[in-house]
Amino acid sequence: MGRWKHFYIVRIQFLGFRYHGWQKQPDVKSVHEMVDKTLAYALENDAYKTLGCGRTDAKVSAEDYAFELFVERPIADDFLTVFNHNLPADIRGLSVQKTDASFNIIQHTKVKEYRYGFSFGEKPHPFTAPFTQAFGTYLNLGKMSEAAALYEGTHNFQHFVKKPGEGTILTREILLSSIEPNNSGWLSASGVNSFIYRVKSAGFMRYQVRLMMGALILVGKEEWTLEDFQNTLQGAPPPTTLHPVPASGLVLHKIWFENQ
Repeated sequence: MGRWKHFYIVRIQFLGFRYHGWQKQPDVKSVHEMVDKTLAYALENDAYKTLGCGRTDAKVSAEDYAFELFVERPIADDFLTVFNHNLPADIRGLSVQKTDASFNIIQHTKVKEYRYGFSFGEKPHPFTAPFTQAFGTYLNLGKMSEAAALYEGTHNFQHFVKKPGEGTILTREILLSSIEPNNSGWLSASGVNSFIYRVKSAGFMRYQVRLMMGALILVGKEEWTLEDFQNTLQGAPPPTTLHPVPASGLVLHKIWFENQ
């Protein structure tokens, strides 16, 4: 038997604006570091280990993130209350669910949905900066929506990943890709031209969502035609350099696990 006897899925929310992503890194502040420091208090210095469901880029936020908690003894009934009491204001615990040793939070992640808030026209309120990126005075939203729909299905995303490793699987299936009006109050920007790009898949590569959104912005600015976009998606070299959009508009909206 291994050291750890009890296993839990802990779901959290966080505002990523002041963090360098989930994963721990030297000399910078991460969500994982803050969670682990807080757990030391919440578990009264009992031994524990944590494993997140995946990486996030610096400044990316999450409405629904999960990590697996490994402990030697069962956690207390008031664990979530104590955990939240000690967390900083920009991180909140949502729920705790008991699981078992067979569960692997990385391998058993079934689907993730990301949302990217963006606007054009009138400059949005500064308070929306962590969630909404402004892209100039005009975007052709109709063309962007057409392009977004083309992402759905299975494609080789070789031009939509940063520095893929030798074993990186470039072919991914996109289950949902759409642009919708931004009607969620906490995300909405000032003015009427505020929208959300939604994308759902079983897994994403490094910078993939931000590069996918970057291509949509190029279509919206009419720097790329729909034909340019489709050719790039089919593997042709991009007609101009494709850059990822800023991270601070990106939110991990929801994760689903197998058999959970």
